[in-house]
Amino acid sequence: MKMKQAEFDGMSDEELGRACVEPMLLSIRGKDFVTKTQTISSLNRSQQALCMFRVLYDHAKNSAGEYYAWIAYLLQAPGYWSGVMEGLRYFEDESMMQLLEETKLFIEERNRESNKPMESVSLNDLEQDCELSEKVDRLYSKFNEIAQSSLKLISTFIRSNSQDFVTIVE
Repeated sequence: MKMKQAEFDGMSDEELGRACVEPMLLSIRGKDFVTKTQTISSLNRSQQALCMFRVLYDHAKNSAGEYYAWIAYLLQAPGYWSGVMEGLRYFEDESMMQLLEETKLFIEERNRESNKPMESVSLNDLEQDCELSEKVDRLYSKFNEIAQSSLKLISTFIRSNSQDFVTIVE
């Protein structure tokens, strides 16, 4: 991706991360798993890590229900959970990794207790279970707090390693 230095320097933390991976994410939207996997594997390690963070963040950031349902989806989609966690490890984002692990354990335990397969997790679960809704709201609130630090951490990495993400043009 080509970008002018002033544009690169002027972007917020969130805008910079999105701009560096958005063209690739748009190219795989709606595609089959094999195409997505091949496209992501063709990226350099920094781009892969950013891509997997955005796969998490862009889908989970809008509501507690989307956070809950998306984490459940990532846990059942082959390679997605490990890809997100590897991306966070690459950026040394321990706080987000801990929160996601806490969320994962909570969802898995809840499903085990209610004898519910991961595939059946849905947004409706929160409407039907006040205790679940309260716990997910707390986790989602923590997610939003930590995500701000994650975005800063990642944008700092991008700014220090711009050659991994963009070609600066005049």
